[in-house]
Amino acid sequence: MTTLASRRKRPLDASHFHGPQRHRRHRLGLCAGAFPSPPIPPEAAFDMGGIFSAFLRCKPRDRDDDDGGLGWYRGLVDGRSRDLTVATTTDDDAGFGPLVVTRRVGDPRKAALEAAAARPRERRVPYYKGALERARSHDKRLGELASQVNVEEEKLAELRKAAEPPKEFVGECEDHNSLVVDLSELFTPLTEEEENEVQKCLFGRGSSTEILVQHEPSNIEVSREKFRCLRPTAWLNDEVINLYLELLKERETREPKRFLKCHFFNTFFYKKLACGKNGYDYKSVKRWTTRRRLGYELIECDKIFVPVHKDIHWCLAIMNMKEKTFQYLDSLGGVDHRVSRVLARYIAEEVKDKSNKEIDISSWHEELVDYIPLQQNMWDCGMFMLKYIDFHSRGLSMSFSQENMEYFRKRTVMEILRLRAD
Repeated sequence: MTTLASRRKRPLDASHFHGPQRHRRHRLGLCAGAFPSPPIPPEAAFDMGGIFSAFLRCKPRDRDDDDGGLGWYRGLVDGRSRDLTVATTTDDDAGFGPLVVTRRVGDPRKAALEAAAARPRERRVPYYKGALERARSHDKRLGELASQVNVEEEKLAELRKAAEPPKEFVGECEDHNSLVVDLSELFTPLTEEEENEVQKCLFGRGSSTEILVQHEPSNIEVSREKFRCLRPTAWLNDEVINLYLELLKERETREPKRFLKCHFFNTFFYKKLACGKNGYDYKSVKRWTTRRRLGYELIECDKIFVPVHKDIHWCLAIMNMKEKTFQYLDSLGGVDHRVSRVLARYIAEEVKDKSNKEIDISSWHEELVDYIPLQQNMWDCGMFMLKYIDFHSRGLSMSFSQENMEYFRKRTVMEILRLRAD
């Protein structure tokens, strides 16, 4: 009886494949030798240890040293009997980056030391400069343009130099006695405490409708939201401009010897005068300048300032009563002759109505200002207008520039908060 142990499969040996089914097994690939041995990969066939062993075992017959293959290997890498090709990098004269340069050297150790040594980098002229010079030699117009650029740069440097605020200004007061005015007070830096107060006013937390300043004589209120127009890159609004003009008038009343006698119209005057239903309308502003209301008449003033608002841009018109001239100051360099014609008609009717005097407007002329500080952005026109008024009311030349606008914004915040212009 066959037991379970006796029915266990025995491992097949090579003779098992030589039975009757040998041909069928061979056809199916089950015979020994049917599968060829896999080739040895090149990586496995390479034996570095075998190479060194071969060097040690093989001793050249023409060498009589006793170190065998090791001496032969030393001679192989010695370099005294053979040369070596070395690749190095060098800067490209044309400016397109480093180039790879190959050279043959006799001593590899010396080549390694040379490569490791730091080489000083030569300062080379950029490629585009040489190309530009070569282009200029073929095109004469480029040279002419370069000359024009140099001339314009010189003019710009002169304008910037003229725009710098001088330390002193020599002028004349009303009695024509010469005096020296120190302009440093117009650019006095804010203290740390004042800087913090300005930052809190412009960027501090709080309700936007909170009233921070109230000017009782003019009944003008400035809320936190209205103050934000004095932030950098913001446009000035009517409340801030009109309150600052009120402070300038109070400054003149407080110190009449230091400032010219001026009148400051608010931002609504010109629009009401010139842009009524029928265009020019003197009756709409006739009661704005009564002696009872002002305490003086316009004919007694040295200068009269009229803010002019054009959609999104502030300009200034000045009536110089002493010199009988009209000026139009636009921080973008524009000119509007219509404003002068409207004001000429106004001042003639105003003097006749209030002082019962005739003014020959034909003897007046429009003065074109050769140079005034100009804005270099699209949001500082209102600030430029206020400083035109400030400097003119002092009888000073306009010695400021775009670079001073950030400081003037902060200073205006401080003066409005304290309800005092200096």
